[in-house]
Amino acid sequence: MAITAAATLVPFVEGVSRLGGLSDDLILTEYWRTCAYIVFAGMWAMLAIAPRKQRGMWELLLFHKLAVTVQAAFILDVSHALRTLFADGFVSATTIAAYVLCRGWHTWRRGALGPDDNR
Repeated sequence: MAITAAATLVPFVEGVSRLGGLSDDLILTEYWRTCAYIVFAGMWAMLAIAPRKQRGMWELLLFHKLAVTVQAAFILDVSHALRTLFADGFVSATTIAAYVLCRGWHTWRRGALGPDDNR
């Protein structure tokens, strides 16, 4: 997950470099998307540091990445859809593998988060 977090910074930097040349009708959407890379990098970093202390984080990441992968598969004729299919598909696969290897579902067990389990 640490590698995935670091790799997510690449599209963030790419997004920042694109912002200057965008039209007014695209700037806010692209800025929002670019900032989202930092959010995802942070989520993967948190999972890398404490994979069994982040209740619901695994599932949120998997839902989003799988949903984007499926959407990209249905719109392959759209610009960048194939790149998105491979990128998000790969990230989905690595996150699923980490979820299984770390037993991410254990975060839902009583007491998994520590003595004060009501966080």
